[in-house]
Amino acid sequence: MQVHNYAVEVEGTPQEVWQLFWGYRKSRPEHDGVKIDILHPGDEVGEGLIRHCKFRVPKYLMTGGVGYSWEWLTEVKPHESWKYDAIGKPLWSVAEGRTRFEELPGGRTRIHFSETYHAFNPVMRALLERRVHRFISKDNDRLITDAVNGGIAKMRAAKEK
Repeated sequence: MQVHNYAVEVEGTPQEVWQLFWGYRKSRPEHDGVKIDILHPGDEVGEGLIRHCKFRVPKYLMTGGVGYSWEWLTEVKPHESWKYDAIGKPLWSVAEGRTRFEELPGGRTRIHFSETYHAFNPVMRALLERRVHRFISKDNDRLITDAVNGGIAKMRAAKEK
């Protein structure tokens, strides 16, 4: 099993960051090769949201460099946190992740992420699990920071108009 933990600081309040993550449950956000389709928006706060994600994986997996996951979100606490469980391929794996917001001075937020990842097949687990998860996770901090800061800047600009 692979475990990945990291945190990023962004230029927005927890309420703004929440709006960015949760305000577009009917859209199809895409950023830097990651595409998320919302299959079911969940309840009024997002509990039960189901999403289908497309993301980059190593070319040696012979999938054209594309991986997929099907994720459902639970334990949703508005402006604070949520949990997701996922089934992914091409390695056919299970993942569990958590996202939590920490309010910082000056209208900033630290976003904490944690994820466990486990390939089902014991041979694939031994040969590829660590390498594939490292590839998938290697740029998460930069991608999330850039996407959130860019999204908040656009939200603020739209509000000023």
